[in-house]
Amino acid sequence: MKLFLDTANTDHVAEIASWGILDGVTTNPTLVAKEGKKFKETVLTMCKYVPEVSAQVTATDFEGMKKQAQEYSSWHKHVVVKVPMTIEGLQTLAFCRKKGIRTNTTLVFSANQAILAAKAGANIISPFIGRLDDAGQDGMGLIAEIMSIWDNYDFDTEVLVASTRHPRHIVEAAQLGAHICTIPYDVFVKLPRHPLTDIGLKKFLKDWEQAKK
Repeated sequence: MKLFLDTANTDHVAEIASWGILDGVTTNPTLVAKEGKKFKETVLTMCKYVPEVSAQVTATDFEGMKKQAQEYSSWHKHVVVKVPMTIEGLQTLAFCRKKGIRTNTTLVFSANQAILAAKAGANIISPFIGRLDDAGQDGMGLIAEIMSIWDNYDFDTEVLVASTRHPRHIVEAAQLGAHICTIPYDVFVKLPRHPLTDIGLKKFLKDWEQAKK
């Protein structure tokens, strides 16, 4: 399973990339606005660290999204254009597939939407599990449903589990066979940690100090 970082903080991207396990980055206008930096500059900096950076369009009409998709994809070969799950978004996905522009469909909340996006030519779809959980629905249940459907067909669309909230979400996504998980920084830094690891390391070092005497 690929692991992506969900952020617009380039320092965080550099940090996690240094671990040797980061496959990509997802970002969006909200995250970029929080960082207070220029969008293109942020995307290009992240492209130095990972082979896939999902950059989201801000237009909502087909012509606007098509124009932005062509612009963003010209910035760097690592850019994946993120398109919202709307009818105009589906049109944009079909256009991008014909043009060889890689896409990621965002704001997917149902299996029907996932199927349509895959048929339109999306390279990646992003179901938002955390937001579904917040609304009283079963986010991981949607991932299970989508992966079951994918088993029946030859879609080349990768399923990216988005809006993850805690480390267990990543384990559950892997168990279901999801292709990608995108993870906020505060959750990502929890993944390599375990209290028993810390206790064990402390004991090893203490015993080593005794052994050296």
